[in-house]
Amino acid sequence: MTAETTGRAACLIGWPAAHSRSPLIHHYWLRLHRIKGGYSIEAIPPEGFAEFVMHLSARGFVGANVTIPHKERALQLTEPDERARAVGAANTLYYEGTTLRSTNTDVEGFIGNLDAVAPGWDRIEEALVLGAGGSSRAVVFGLIERGIRRIHLVNRTMERAQLLADQFGTTVVPAAWNTLGDVLPRIGLLVNTTSLGMTGQPPLHIELPLLPREAVVADLVYVPLETPLLAAARARGLRTADGLGMLLHQAVRGFELWFELRPAVTQELRKLVETDLRTSQPAT
Repeated sequence: MTAETTGRAACLIGWPAAHSRSPLIHHYWLRLHRIKGGYSIEAIPPEGFAEFVMHLSARGFVGANVTIPHKERALQLTEPDERARAVGAANTLYYEGTTLRSTNTDVEGFIGNLDAVAPGWDRIEEALVLGAGGSSRAVVFGLIERGIRRIHLVNRTMERAQLLADQFGTTVVPAAWNTLGDVLPRIGLLVNTTSLGMTGQPPLHIELPLLPREAVVADLVYVPLETPLLAAARARGLRTADGLGMLLHQAVRGFELWFELRPAVTQELRKLVETDLRTSQPAT
């Protein structure tokens, strides 16, 4: 399918933002669909963010991605949807008429990746989410939206896990790390939202043999592409979902909002980003 849209441009706003893979992803789709548009990186410090965003269209942009440290501020400067409000951060900005709106596509990035690599995963009743940061909020929101009945939330700091549970209600059950042995045998989906296992970070130690054999293991880390957690899960024959898949799927709706065409996540695109990850330093 070829789009005839011309002259549209979007950008990534961050500080820093130089190593994001978003330009690689969006330029691939622009070329593939012969769209005469663009996607650039705009390194904007916190003190200049509000002014930049409030004049986004005047700068020639139809929308933007937002990354660290601007996601929470973006929520305050725009008209957020339910997902962005629930997650507490916006990563995608777009115009509806003259109104600048925002959403958080990490939710559908996570869910879309699971649907693609582990179809039927949502027949489970219980999930376990490790970590209670911004990524965890997106994951929990997506799981609740798909009807998962119980989500065990484990974090090093119980207070933070309790705050997230209070936000989402009784579906979310905070748990201590030392209770994992009791929880794991009932879990149909294990999700790591922490930085444990990332290149340069401490490893994640978890007793995977305690998981049911039909369980799915997801890791939001994508540097390295195969984390020790995913390698151990695959060695045991469990289905897995990696962080790169989520990165690719979270970009889909932003592209659709800006360029009026819904792109597909393909093996060709994945291989392109995999090659870039292997030959350059980790992204932020």
